[in-house]
Amino acid sequence: MSINRRNFFKVIGATGATFALGKDAKAKPTNEEVTEFKAILYDSTRCVGCQSCEFSCAEANNLPEPTDYPEVGKIRKTDETRRTVVNAYETSKGEVYVKRQCMHCNEPACAAACLTRAMHKTSGGPVIWREDKCMGCRYCMVSCPFDVPKFEYHSANPEITKCTMCAERQQNGQIPACVENCPAEALVFGTRRELIAEARKRIAENPELYYDHIYGETEAGGSSFLYLSPVPFEEIGFNTGLQKSSYPALTKGFLYSVPAVFVLWPMILLGIQDATKNNQKNADHTDEK
Repeated sequence: MSINRRNFFKVIGATGATFALGKDAKAKPTNEEVTEFKAILYDSTRCVGCQSCEFSCAEANNLPEPTDYPEVGKIRKTDETRRTVVNAYETSKGEVYVKRQCMHCNEPACAAACLTRAMHKTSGGPVIWREDKCMGCRYCMVSCPFDVPKFEYHSANPEITKCTMCAERQQNGQIPACVENCPAEALVFGTRRELIAEARKRIAENPELYYDHIYGETEAGGSSFLYLSPVPFEEIGFNTGLQKSSYPALTKGFLYSVPAVFVLWPMILLGIQDATKNNQKNADHTDEK
């Protein structure tokens, strides 16, 4: 298939101009850019392992209902058929349940690694995958420090799947399905600032109940999913060795020193993708005549 040269160089030309202007090419601020991230606080001291979050997630996303349940010693993982799971851990304070899903990082490594910006951090907080921009490289899967994005290997039209924090429901004024259907109120939805304050309040008022740390406040640069626990987080399967700064921050110095061709390479690939898609649309239109 030939590539529409006009579409291709139109994209590359715009990219090159932006790169040449450097710091002077500043986008005009918008209301969306100053929107505070929405977040979810999960309190594992309140979770009873009922899996209501799993069932409501499956229903909201047209996925199969879970057929297994949390058991101590059995680690259930998210995959292409389920976006959240609850696991049970035997800890120094007895059995503790833990919900796992995408963390929705403040500066997601998956989005930074995505060559075509298919993985995208929205202004409101959710990290979403955009099918029309994906070129199938799966760099998002490799880069995620939480091993979240999953690929539909057995599908004829595979997608990258993960929790989206019910971004579409939020756009319609609704809260995430898992939060809405949690009978134990282990999940709370709000702004990240409000939920961090609430988490600190709970720890201060019940120091004997909570381990003094909010997981997700600083890990990997912070996230929109926050956790409270009665025990140290390593006891409930969390990676406590993650750096505090975001992983994309590791490459910032490098990107300012590399040749322009490497900085522009992702946009070159995007230009090829867009040009190819436009060419395909034209071909399809011609076939219809």
